[in-house]
Amino acid sequence: MKHQALAVPDTHPSYEGHFPGAPVLPGAVLLDAVLAALEAGTPRPWHVSAVKFSAVVRPGEPLALEHETLDSGAVRFRVCSGQRTVATGMLSPT
Repeated sequence: MKHQALAVPDTHPSYEGHFPGAPVLPGAVLLDAVLAALEAGTPRPWHVSAVKFSAVVRPGEPLALEHETLDSGAVRFRVCSGQRTVATGMLSPT
């Protein structure tokens, strides 16, 4: 299992409209950050086989990505904020 910090700035524009007065990171933005971290400069087409968002992410929360590549080439991932899991999923190469 590989571990790395996941960067989503607390000034990300999606916080402004999602939701005013009580900002939360949209799941699509979190998933985009996961994909960007996994691609590491080499874009690759992925199919989202499964994803579950289990907790909200507020501006400034530190995020960590844990992931492993399976024999099939699929990637199983988990995003945490401290001890709390905020998302889990599986990505398959297309």
